[in-house]
Amino acid sequence: MNETRRALLSAFEAGPVGGPELAERLGVSRAAVWKQVEALREEGFEIESTDDGYAITDVPDYGEAAIEFGLDAPYTVEYHDAVDSTNNRARELADAGAVDTAVVADEQTGSRGRLDRSWTAPSGGVWCSVVIQPDLPAAHVPLVALAAGVATASACREAGVDAHLKWPNDVLVGETGERGGRKLAGILTEMEGEADRVSWLIAGIGVNANIDAETLPDGATTLRAECGGDVDRRVFVQRLLESLHDLLADPDAVLDRWRAYSSTLGQNVRVELPNRVVEGEAVDVEFPGGLVVETEAGTEVVHAGDCEHLRPQ
Repeated sequence: MNETRRALLSAFEAGPVGGPELAERLGVSRAAVWKQVEALREEGFEIESTDDGYAITDVPDYGEAAIEFGLDAPYTVEYHDAVDSTNNRARELADAGAVDTAVVADEQTGSRGRLDRSWTAPSGGVWCSVVIQPDLPAAHVPLVALAAGVATASACREAGVDAHLKWPNDVLVGETGERGGRKLAGILTEMEGEADRVSWLIAGIGVNANIDAETLPDGATTLRAECGGDVDRRVFVQRLLESLHDLLADPDAVLDRWRAYSSTLGQNVRVELPNRVVEGEAVDVEFPGGLVVETEAGTEVVHAGDCEHLRPQ
């Protein structure tokens, strides 16, 4: 979306505005304003010409301009009907110097999860990767992954699904037994930088939204299945991005919010590390995202690994 159209949408957020005022405010001709209004109409916006000027009366269900309209967070949105991976595209943008950009797709054709596991990402989901330029050292990056999980769970809850968080990066719903619940969403973070600084960071978020649960692998569920109907993906993505932005602006709040949503804390867990296994009770999470486990040998902080909720003895 070009900058004139983006500025036009921003002007419409305050209510009806006349063509001459828009032209003066945007520094373009009235003909250019009309052209951009027509382009927005072609994208699905309903724009009426009233006595007070142009007014948006309806917004498209999804898409670049639809998500940006009314978004209370400083992200530029790039939308694709289909893309191999939003993280791959976000990495291209990050390498080119982009920041505060959210790549959103209706479908991913080559998506992947943590540890390069496959991730089914059909049409109807929320597939979003946010390019961030955080002011923090590389060692603190796990906090951003927790923030993305909290933002996703918060958006799910606003949509009517009682989502909870399984350490380190799963958003689940339902019983918190051995599997921890049914998987609703996942987080995949990628970064480039050095020990003392991060050049860029990508928070990849995949949510099974308006998808039939029976088309997904065992153990997965969708917002559609949990809500009994489709959710408004435009509003969902807006709330997710707004929550993520607020959390990144207040890092001290991330851990408390994560604890409040966590289903891992208080569980007996088994965490698989590359060369050993840690078993015990998950009692806390500490900065920047390590899981505190009480084992028979004492307290241990695990910073990465596959976590399994164990059945009570």
